[in-house]
Amino acid sequence: MKHMLVSALALAMFAGFLSIAAAQSAAPAKVTGTGAAAMLVDAKGMTLYVNDKDTPGKSTCNGGCAANWPPLAATAADKANGTWTIATRDDGSLQWAYNGKPVYGWKNDKAPGEATGDGVGGIWHVARPGAPAAAAPHPAGTLFNPSGGY
Repeated sequence: MKHMLVSALALAMFAGFLSIAAAQSAAPAKVTGTGAAAMLVDAKGMTLYVNDKDTPGKSTCNGGCAANWPPLAATAADKANGTWTIATRDDGSLQWAYNGKPVYGWKNDKAPGEATGDGVGGIWHVARPGAPAAAAPHPAGTLFNPSGGY
Protein backbone atom coordinates (compact mmCIF):
# COMPACT_ATOMS: atom_id res chain seq x y z
CA MET A 1 0.00 0.00 0.00
CA LYS A 2 2.80 2.40 0.94
CA HIS A 3 4.59 1.58 -2.34
CA MET A 4 1.42 2.35 -4.34
CA LEU A 5 1.02 5.69 -2.53
CA VAL A 6 4.64 6.68 -3.25
CA SER A 7 4.25 5.64 -6.90
CA ALA A 8 1.02 7.63 -7.24
CA LEU A 9 2.65 10.68 -5.66
CA ALA A 10 5.67 10.42 -7.96
CA LEU A 11 3.39 10.08 -11.00
CA ALA A 12 1.35 13.13 -9.94
CA MET A 13 4.51 15.20 -9.46
CA PHE A 14 5.83 14.14 -12.87
CA ALA A 15 2.50 15.01 -14.55
CA GLY A 16 2.56 18.41 -12.84
CA PHE A 17 6.10 19.02 -14.06
CA LEU A 18 5.11 18.13 -17.63
CA SER A 19 2.12 20.49 -17.57
CA ILE A 20 4.27 23.35 -16.24
CA ALA A 21 6.94 22.68 -18.87
CA ALA A 22 4.31 22.58 -21.62
CA ALA A 23 2.77 25.84 -20.43
CA GLN A 24 6.14 27.57 -20.36
CA SER A 25 7.18 26.36 -23.81
CA ALA A 26 3.88 27.12 -25.54
CA ALA A 27 3.92 29.82 -28.18
CA PRO A 28 2.71 33.16 -26.79
CA ALA A 29 0.49 33.79 -29.84
CA LYS A 30 -1.28 31.87 -32.55
CA VAL A 31 -1.95 32.18 -36.26
CA THR A 32 -5.39 33.09 -37.52
CA GLY A 33 -6.46 33.15 -41.16
CA THR A 34 -4.75 31.50 -44.10
CA GLY A 35 -2.54 32.49 -47.01
CA ALA A 36 -1.98 36.22 -47.41
CA ALA A 37 -4.62 36.87 -44.71
CA ALA A 38 -2.75 34.85 -42.07
CA MET A 39 -1.65 36.92 -39.08
CA LEU A 40 -0.41 36.51 -35.53
CA VAL A 41 -2.85 37.18 -32.70
CA ASP A 42 -2.53 37.08 -28.93
CA ALA A 43 -4.43 34.74 -26.59
CA LYS A 44 -7.52 36.99 -26.82
CA GLY A 45 -7.46 36.99 -30.64
CA MET A 46 -6.15 40.56 -30.87
CA THR A 47 -3.91 41.37 -33.83
CA LEU A 48 -0.18 41.65 -33.20
CA TYR A 49 2.12 44.12 -34.97
CA VAL A 50 5.79 44.71 -35.74
CA ASN A 51 7.62 48.03 -36.07
CA ASP A 52 10.04 48.71 -38.94
CA LYS A 53 12.31 50.71 -36.63
CA ASP A 54 12.92 47.75 -34.33
CA THR A 55 15.99 45.62 -34.88
CA PRO A 56 16.19 41.92 -34.06
CA GLY A 57 15.76 41.54 -30.30
CA LYS A 58 15.55 45.31 -29.67
CA SER A 59 12.42 47.43 -29.28
CA THR A 60 12.51 51.12 -30.15
CA CYS A 61 8.95 51.67 -28.88
CA ASN A 62 9.12 52.95 -25.31
CA GLY A 63 7.27 55.45 -23.11
CA GLY A 64 4.30 57.00 -24.91
CA CYS A 65 4.84 54.73 -27.89
CA ALA A 66 4.45 51.65 -25.66
CA ALA A 67 1.24 53.12 -24.22
CA ASN A 68 -0.21 53.15 -27.75
CA TRP A 69 1.47 49.93 -28.84
CA PRO A 70 1.53 47.66 -25.76
CA PRO A 71 4.36 45.14 -25.97
CA LEU A 72 3.35 41.47 -25.86
CA ALA A 73 4.65 40.90 -22.34
CA ALA A 74 6.75 37.92 -21.36
CA THR A 75 7.69 36.85 -17.84
CA ALA A 76 10.90 35.55 -16.32
CA ALA A 77 9.30 32.07 -16.29
CA ASP A 78 8.70 32.14 -20.05
CA LYS A 79 11.19 30.42 -22.33
CA ALA A 80 12.11 31.00 -25.96
CA ASN A 81 10.50 28.44 -28.24
CA GLY A 82 11.43 28.05 -31.91
CA THR A 83 10.59 31.30 -33.71
CA TRP A 84 9.57 32.96 -30.43
CA THR A 85 12.29 34.66 -28.39
CA ILE A 86 12.28 37.12 -25.51
CA ALA A 87 13.70 40.63 -25.71
CA THR A 88 14.61 42.80 -22.73
CA ARG A 89 13.11 46.26 -23.07
CA ASP A 90 14.79 49.55 -22.06
CA ASP A 91 12.80 49.56 -18.79
CA GLY A 92 13.97 46.02 -17.97
CA SER A 93 10.62 44.36 -18.69
CA LEU A 94 10.43 41.40 -21.06
CA GLN A 95 8.70 41.25 -24.43
CA TRP A 96 8.02 38.45 -26.86
CA ALA A 97 9.65 38.64 -30.29
CA TYR A 98 8.71 36.64 -33.39
CA ASN A 99 11.65 35.76 -35.66
CA GLY A 100 13.61 38.34 -33.69
CA LYS A 101 11.10 41.19 -34.12
CA PRO A 102 9.39 42.45 -30.94
CA VAL A 103 5.59 42.20 -31.23
CA TYR A 104 2.92 44.59 -29.97
CA GLY A 105 -0.80 45.13 -29.71
CA TRP A 106 -2.51 48.37 -30.81
CA LYS A 107 -4.66 50.35 -28.42
CA ASN A 108 -7.20 51.25 -31.13
CA ASP A 109 -8.05 47.65 -32.02
CA LYS A 110 -11.19 46.95 -29.99
CA ALA A 111 -12.25 43.49 -31.17
CA PRO A 112 -10.48 40.29 -32.21
CA GLY A 113 -9.49 40.34 -35.86
CA GLU A 114 -9.34 44.12 -36.20
CA ALA A 115 -6.11 45.35 -37.78
CA THR A 116 -6.51 49.12 -37.67
CA GLY A 117 -2.83 49.60 -36.85
CA ASP A 118 -1.57 48.17 -40.14
CA GLY A 119 0.38 50.91 -41.94
CA VAL A 120 0.21 53.48 -39.13
CA GLY A 121 3.03 55.98 -39.56
CA GLY A 122 4.34 53.89 -42.44
CA ILE A 123 6.25 51.75 -39.90
CA TRP A 124 3.66 49.50 -38.21
CA HIS A 125 2.57 46.26 -39.86
CA VAL A 126 0.51 43.23 -38.97
CA ALA A 127 2.78 40.45 -37.72
CA ARG A 128 2.63 37.59 -40.23
CA PRO A 129 3.67 33.97 -39.70
CA GLY A 130 6.96 33.10 -41.32
CA ALA A 131 7.94 36.75 -41.78
CA PRO A 132 11.70 37.10 -41.32
CA ALA A 133 13.19 39.65 -38.98
CA ALA A 134 13.72 42.85 -40.89
CA ALA A 135 17.14 44.41 -41.01
CA ALA A 136 17.63 47.92 -39.73
CA PRO A 137 16.07 50.39 -42.16
CA HIS A 138 18.33 52.15 -44.65
CA PRO A 139 18.88 55.84 -43.96
CA ALA A 140 16.64 58.09 -46.04
CA GLY A 141 18.05 59.04 -49.40
CA THR A 142 20.56 56.19 -49.56
CA LEU A 143 20.74 53.25 -51.90
CA PHE A 144 21.39 49.73 -50.80
CA ASN A 145 24.72 48.30 -51.92
CA PRO A 146 24.63 44.47 -51.85
CA SER A 147 28.41 44.31 -51.39
CA GLY A 148 28.06 46.09 -48.05
CA GLY A 149 27.36 49.63 -46.97
CA TYR A 150 25.04 52.06 -48.72
